[in-house]
Amino acid sequence: MTDFIMTIPVTQELVEKKYSLYHEKINNALGKCFERERPVTLYAPAKYILEGKGKRIRPFLTLLASEAVSGSSENALNVALAVEILHNFTLIHDDIMDQADLRHGRPTVHKHWNVNAAILTGDMMIAYAYELALQAKSNRHAELIHILNHANITICEGQALDMELEEKKDATIADYLDMIAKKTGRLISAALEAGGVAGNATDEQLQSLVFFGEKIGRAFQIQDDYLDVMADNGKSGKMAGGDIINGKKTYLLLRSLELTSGADRELLYSIIINKGLNPDRVPDVKAVYERCGVLEETAELINSNTEEALTAIDRLPHAEGREYLKGYANILMERDF
Repeated sequence: MTDFIMTIPVTQELVEKKYSLYHEKINNALGKCFERERPVTLYAPAKYILEGKGKRIRPFLTLLASEAVSGSSENALNVALAVEILHNFTLIHDDIMDQADLRHGRPTVHKHWNVNAAILTGDMMIAYAYELALQAKSNRHAELIHILNHANITICEGQALDMELEEKKDATIADYLDMIAKKTGRLISAALEAGGVAGNATDEQLQSLVFFGEKIGRAFQIQDDYLDVMADNGKSGKMAGGDIINGKKTYLLLRSLELTSGADRELLYSIIINKGLNPDRVPDVKAVYERCGVLEETAELINSNTEEALTAIDRLPHAEGREYLKGYANILMERDF
């Protein structure tokens, strides 16, 4: 029976309380993963990466998706853990490719151990994620594995596109949107899709959850670009304008190149040609962004994608889970860090 009437309004306070409870539940369950102690250089790094200060956004979405289609997340926990472990595998390998020294204020896995241990641990975590999905209480295991496989392949495509984008002098908005949809968006939509399968969703319900995830994933990444320029120093944990300084091709930069000409466009294009810009010039770039209207346009794009996402799940059958999904999406889009 479809439940369209809420008995208790889902306020931001309730969403945050539920997130806190589920965050603890997810972390406790993750702490019981990788209980083997040998080989030390295989299992210790896996436990180490999971002990970091992850927000657990994806597994939380998995649990909420199950609740939105079935009224319960009871059978979705293993699936949520599989999604989070798959996510953390990508972080280990991304850190190697980016030659990153720190993650969440701690040495990255390849720095704490070595590159070979990090690669091997990541490989093992993929298999472990699939095993968790197969242990879920479901008669739809083939679908769950397909979702994780498709997400894994798509993330790899996104990472490859990101590397290609770094070298491209004539990158377009379409290139960028394709990259973020694969590198960032697909695991968010897969987390929701897998949660739906765990809750025995219909094909139509799964399509709604995937669309919701795609739109939220796009909004979330573009908002990262926006906050890099607009957030106060310190809130994001990095210098304001860091993307400009490091020559990162963001939505703001690529769209501004379409909207500007003359000296303004020359300044923006120099970021691409020189693979970065002196920190002293960040205010000049921000001024260009303000003049060409890209800041306002980007804020509107973030809002429109969020609204499309929220509308997509209006017909999911269980109102409480559905409203928690909407509430959490709104919290993600209201962040200023």
